[in-house]
Amino acid sequence: MQGLAWSEICYLFCCPPFPSRIAAKLAFLPPSPTYSFQPSPDATSHSLHLTERSEWQYTQRELEGIEVFTTRSRRNNTIACMYVRCSDDPHYTILFSHGNAVDIGQMSSFYVGLGSRINCNIMSYDYSGYGASSGAPNEKNMYADIEAAWNALRKRYGISPESVIFYGQSIGTVPTVDLASRFEVAAVILHSPLMSGMRVAFPSTKRTWCWDPFPSIDKISKVQSPVLVIHGTEDDVIDLSHGMAMYERAPNTVDPLWVEGAGHNDVELYGQYLDRLRKFIQEIKHLGQERSSRQSANGQAPSEGVTSNS
Repeated sequence: MQGLAWSEICYLFCCPPFPSRIAAKLAFLPPSPTYSFQPSPDATSHSLHLTERSEWQYTQRELEGIEVFTTRSRRNNTIACMYVRCSDDPHYTILFSHGNAVDIGQMSSFYVGLGSRINCNIMSYDYSGYGASSGAPNEKNMYADIEAAWNALRKRYGISPESVIFYGQSIGTVPTVDLASRFEVAAVILHSPLMSGMRVAFPSTKRTWCWDPFPSIDKISKVQSPVLVIHGTEDDVIDLSHGMAMYERAPNTVDPLWVEGAGHNDVELYGQYLDRLRKFIQEIKHLGQERSSRQSANGQAPSEGVTSNS
């Protein structure tokens, strides 16, 4: 087994790392819910109720601007969704997949702040077993969860794929890469991505084993959308080498952002983070205009922006 130390080989044979167990150990740390959905009197909609643990930083006005609802995944779980309307004329809508130890209640203030600063609306969701979503957190559910959110975003709000950016942070890069390998959108942002579960647990791993969960490194080559990779140079949870490998393997990348001195949970605190996102939005707008011009010159109809390998 090239790439594994003898002690690691012994561990693999003595304690077989079943994918679900690796996934649970590495990724799934759902917090106690920091929010609830309150049904309207006529039961046709919901309002968002945040607990103190959500650390909401804005006013009631911004809170009332957040729309919440549930949808159903193909694995029959109820998925809690949040749509943060930051602009009436947004550049794009971001489908955001958050990290492992938070829920959308805790992320709500961040979404308002981020969307307002880069003029994008943000749609997010909780994985099965997180927040108000039913079921249990596992890898297969995670892929079904983002697909349910993606379908809801398109059908409920009528947003075309070329107006959507997929954004994954940490473990959220796993469903993001999976979905992006099957559907082409305006762009993809991978924030502190991991190559695979085994490569996090055993850094010397050089290949993808059959039991390896979250094999994003094997899917990234199928992502046709422009990809921006962001990673802190001092990340001690998911090493910078993961972000660099994902950047090198993706076929359509822009200049990455390696945030000098940043760890796993503080990249957003560095000024270059927002600067790079704003620049990236301008880059993909330009790329979209070039694509439309080429299609017009060739007499082609505007692209649907969606390709499915499923």
